[in-house]
Amino acid sequence: MEKIKTGLIGYGFSGATFHAPFLKALDEFDLIKVLSSNQEKVQNDLGNITVAEKMDDIINDPEIELVVITTPNTLHYEMAKQSLIAKKHVIIEKPMVVDPEEAKELIQLAKQNNVMLSVYQNRRWDNDFLTIKHLISEGSLGEITTYEAHFDRFRPNVRNRWREQAGKGSGMLYDLGSHLIDQALHLFGTPQFVLADVFAQREQSQVDDYFHIILGYEQRRVILHSGSIVKGQGPKFAVHGSKGSFIKYGLDGQEDALKAGKIPTEKDWGKDKEEWYGALTIDENGKEVTKKIETIPGSYTSYYRQVYDHIRSGKANPVPGEDGLKTIQVIHAALQSSKEKKAVFFNNQKQ
Repeated sequence: MEKIKTGLIGYGFSGATFHAPFLKALDEFDLIKVLSSNQEKVQNDLGNITVAEKMDDIINDPEIELVVITTPNTLHYEMAKQSLIAKKHVIIEKPMVVDPEEAKELIQLAKQNNVMLSVYQNRRWDNDFLTIKHLISEGSLGEITTYEAHFDRFRPNVRNRWREQAGKGSGMLYDLGSHLIDQALHLFGTPQFVLADVFAQREQSQVDDYFHIILGYEQRRVILHSGSIVKGQGPKFAVHGSKGSFIKYGLDGQEDALKAGKIPTEKDWGKDKEEWYGALTIDENGKEVTKKIETIPGSYTSYYRQVYDHIRSGKANPVPGEDGLKTIQVIHAALQSSKEKKAVFFNNQKQ
């Protein structure tokens, strides 16, 4: 196996939690350099690895094939642009960028330089979403009529971090919204319209910390919701179709496992607790029955292994730049809808 020598840009929460553990644990990758201002933390976590002081140390290193960008959202575009021009394969932490035009330019640059551009939309590999995707694909629910996904938290106090400070690309919609939107687009494609309510619900908040989005498709409605003052958690997913319904509580446990320092190649990685198994309600022999469905294990490792297969074997890019662009377009449509208090239509659909 020819490992992919990799450079990691940024070693904050995202880089340290969602990327470095996979780049170190998987045999397919060799993490050789990290760009960070905190050399001590990097080397405490990763051992005697080279800590770069500037971006040129990463993109001008002829050994490095893959650059992983985990910096604040507003830095994604310029760092990805420089990396692509240097003919490096690039993974960008979600959201891809903050503006659709930036995404279009990066997609074009990747094509011109014959390199990969991929977006780290890891929650496509959450255990609950994988289970829902399987139930839909096997037809257990029939034609989907309503799909509702929540990402609620109880965080009544504003924290001192860039995501909660006023500025382009900050706020809940860009952060958690990019996950929920990407999942919905992955299942159902581009909607006909977006109708959204996005605002700052906490008094001290400088950025949006609440959103409620409706994506409209013919006879289907997709509801995406996130709030910061939600003490009692409702279902994470509620999916209804012509043959049945699936209700799922609880959050995929991979993030907590990574925060606890567990290795993502450990046995039983991504397995759900039995008490969190979802409930499938269908008709059997003329009677309504509800049964527990064992959750498919979550697997963020699948993203990185598919990246490897794409670079080495030409297989499909797990999350191409075009998918990242579509997510940003929906985010912008949601912001416009909320501001104008009306639906925003795609594909020349008229109200």
